[in-house]
Amino acid sequence: MTEENWTTVIKPKNRLLEVNIGELWKYKDLIALFIKRNIITQYKQTILGPLWFVVQPALSVVMYMIVFGGIAGIPTDGVPRPLFYLAGTCMWQYFSDCITKTSNTFVDNAAIFGKVYFPRLATPISNVLSNLVRFGIQFGLFLVVYAIYALIGGLAAHFTWYALLFPVLVLMMAGLALGFGILFSSMTTKYRDLQVLFSFGISLWMYATPIVYPLTQTKSMFWKGIPVHKLMCLNPVTPVIETFKYGFLGAGEFVGWRWLIYSFVFMVVLLALGIVVFNRVQKNFMDTV
Repeated sequence: MTEENWTTVIKPKNRLLEVNIGELWKYKDLIALFIKRNIITQYKQTILGPLWFVVQPALSVVMYMIVFGGIAGIPTDGVPRPLFYLAGTCMWQYFSDCITKTSNTFVDNAAIFGKVYFPRLATPISNVLSNLVRFGIQFGLFLVVYAIYALIGGLAAHFTWYALLFPVLVLMMAGLALGFGILFSSMTTKYRDLQVLFSFGISLWMYATPIVYPLTQTKSMFWKGIPVHKLMCLNPVTPVIETFKYGFLGAGEFVGWRWLIYSFVFMVVLLALGIVVFNRVQKNFMDTV
């Protein structure tokens, strides 16, 4: 009997912390296909198609201007309201879209997971990467509005050198979204009602993040003797968005390197925890989905 030389060996993961990054790289073509699928199917059979990438943030900005700028009269640190709201919206929208789609990884892909083998992490990673296209378009819209205000004059906003951290900030947002997403996706395989609670929590999370108001407005506020400013900075998304605003608009003041480093460390720990739980759940998730 001749010895067979196998090119690929599929075996279960026995160790809890075992993550084969090299295997993900081997399936890079599949990840690219998932990215293409996500982009095409998102607005397939819609009237405006990819224009929704621009229409959605524009409508959100108009609503924020009416409610928070007009009715509530919340200041924007001297920055034109459309620019201020658009800066926060494009960053938050990327985070919320990534975390929402990633949190449904097992439920949405149960059919394909049960038929063919591939690294399960390829699916949430493709969600995070495909949303970069949408984020890029919305960031381009932000730059166009910025240029318009710069040309017509009277622009109080200005770039600071912290804008050079932009790639790192996007990476941190992607890492936070991926970590939270795969952690929640592991929970929703057994407890489906968490999906409803999670969607509600994302909406509340936005208002706990300085998207429609400047963080400087909370410096004089206290909750049980604790500065609200510090409590809000414990939200790992807050330092990222505030650094983005300060870098591109000069709005408010820099939150400080300690808070930015805190968000980065939080992201690393969250990703590690999420991957561990994800690997454990993927072994027998078909029995509960």
